[in-house]
Amino acid sequence: MQQRVDHLRLLARYNAWMNERLYATAMKLSDEELAADRKAFFGSILATLNHIAVADSIWLSRFATHPDGLPALQPMLSYRIPGLDEGWPYADIRSLWQRRQELDAMIPAWTENLREESLDLPLSYTMRSGATCTYAFFPLVAHCFNHQTHHRGQVTTLLSQAGLDMGDTDLLVIAPAFDA
Repeated sequence: MQQRVDHLRLLARYNAWMNERLYATAMKLSDEELAADRKAFFGSILATLNHIAVADSIWLSRFATHPDGLPALQPMLSYRIPGLDEGWPYADIRSLWQRRQELDAMIPAWTENLREESLDLPLSYTMRSGATCTYAFFPLVAHCFNHQTHHRGQVTTLLSQAGLDMGDTDLLVIAPAFDA
């Protein structure tokens, strides 16, 4: 029984589905509107989307060091994560969308390699502050997906305030229904 692995695979599909819809909606705005300070936590829609992509890159780089190897994440071992003092790495929605598509292809691919027993293995990583953290793998992966959902929710609010409707964003739109 692979309940946790199956759920993570569903979250990976949901993540890619939502990002495709989110970027399609966001790209209806001009570059100026995307970069406008909307008084959100990261300021603009573009900055919030940058934050999600950078955070995903950081987490996937950490996940690439998992004891199981997770071959789909090996490209992340050589990916250079921008420093916090360098600003956002993607100055426009088109280059950011290209990176988002790369990440959204990688995420479902690595979840296909997950094994239920691997989710309980510890994963240690070093934070930018230099502190070392160790957690069971499952809560880290769950956090990564939760982080994406949290910030996408902020973006959907900003898009709504700009007059754009994302429509239904619930996971249950793509989750398989239980057939009794």
